[in-house]
Amino acid sequence: MKRVFIAGATGYLGRHLCAEYQQRGWYVIALVRKTIPAAPIAADQLVEALATDPETLKGVMAGADLVVSCLGITRQTDGLGYWDVDYQANLNLLREAERAGVGQFGYIHVLRASDMAQVPMVAAKSAFVSELQRSSVAATVIAPTGYFSDMGDFLKMAQSGRVWLFGKGDKRINPIHGADLAVATAEAVEARLDWLDVGGPDIFTQRELAELAFASIGKPPQVTLLPDIIRRIALRLLPFVTPRRISGPARFFLNALALDMVGDRHGTRCLKDNFNNNLADPKSASIHPIANESKGF
Repeated sequence: MKRVFIAGATGYLGRHLCAEYQQRGWYVIALVRKTIPAAPIAADQLVEALATDPETLKGVMAGADLVVSCLGITRQTDGLGYWDVDYQANLNLLREAERAGVGQFGYIHVLRASDMAQVPMVAAKSAFVSELQRSSVAATVIAPTGYFSDMGDFLKMAQSGRVWLFGKGDKRINPIHGADLAVATAEAVEARLDWLDVGGPDIFTQRELAELAFASIGKPPQVTLLPDIIRRIALRLLPFVTPRRISGPARFFLNALALDMVGDRHGTRCLKDNFNNNLADPKSASIHPIANESKGF
């Protein structure tokens, strides 16, 4: 039986990855901070270690055929920042994979990273990708557009009565459900692809996302378009007027809003259904994927 070691297993995407690989018949080893996580994980073995502490990783990948990491943060907690986790913790995992003789390493990156090189979170991820591509371990980099859970912000704005957008609201995105992304990741790794830009089956403009959110709550759309210069001014001011835990994710969000974030279309799950499910059962709404994974070091 093939063995996969999954880092970031307690997060939104990590849980989907564990379930997908277990369904495919792999022996799943999940990296966790505590062996009794808050919610069950579809794993055959839980390994308690800190990716930020390489000493705790020694030997944990023995016998593994594959490592998949979706480890990263958007909110800087526990005194740790992007370079501590998105770069160094993943580098610690890579070095241990090299020592253990692991054959493949899959990494969840971000779409259009080269266009957001000035964003600290993206810079740290990109620096790790460079290390990964220089490694002797075969690498597959998965660059998703955005998650369904991210799109919940549109639903929240619609519920508050108005959606605010920058520019013309015509930038496009095809967000993807975590389960569909897990399938795409497993398939890309199996095919030994070097890189995959991936999104969901449906492409929306930002205005169309707003309209879908209003349609989901049964209200006419109320959309306000702000001059893009406001977004650019906010980007300049954020590092000086807000703490890192707020400015970090906000800088990523504001930069991504100015880009078309469209990847290869994968999956079957539709955002419309996701909105409706979340409205019917708010407790089922997904936690922000990367933020939650900050607890999976």
